[in-house]
Amino acid sequence: MSAVSETIAREYFEMLGYLVCQPRKYSVPGRQKKASEEVDLVVLNTAIRKQKLPGVMVWSTEDLASVARAVIAVRGWHTERFYASTFEQAPDILRFVEADSLKFAAQILGTDDMAKVLCLPRLPAGGELKDQTIALLKEKGIDGVISFRTMLGELVSRVETQKNYEKSDLLQIIRLMKNYDLLRDPQLELFGKQRRKRT
Repeated sequence: MSAVSETIAREYFEMLGYLVCQPRKYSVPGRQKKASEEVDLVVLNTAIRKQKLPGVMVWSTEDLASVARAVIAVRGWHTERFYASTFEQAPDILRFVEADSLKFAAQILGTDDMAKVLCLPRLPAGGELKDQTIALLKEKGIDGVISFRTMLGELVSRVETQKNYEKSDLLQIIRLMKNYDLLRDPQLELFGKQRRKRT
């Protein structure tokens, strides 16, 4: 599943104009990963001149408009939300922000001025649990979180059914699903959600 999750993140950043480096193409079974192996992606957008981090923790596509460089960790456990307790029980999730990992990413980018971004399925919906989780991520050095919903939504909205995406299996699958009306572009809801009529 990690390969699929990294492919989604890669396609998302590439579609936004980032140059994407995936430094590790192999899996690491049976031993602790080295610091350099904790980095999933390193991204650079040469069109953005000045790096400025958004003022929020959970980023949308629009928030990336001022992020020129980033080191990315992709955590694609697509069955649950990520709570503060998740990160405390599995501290390896955040090892990509340790000094050795960041030093490795800085060698690729040529600078240590980079955002530290975590791509994951979802955070708690709201309230105290979400606040605790965001506070923990900030404390650990994470600059932003991008959800898979955000990434997939952007990919779905940008894929055109008239184009043949033969060089990308993911984009081609999205195109085919849209072509056969299995996926639809997000639409504006002019009148809000209508309540279901009770029978």
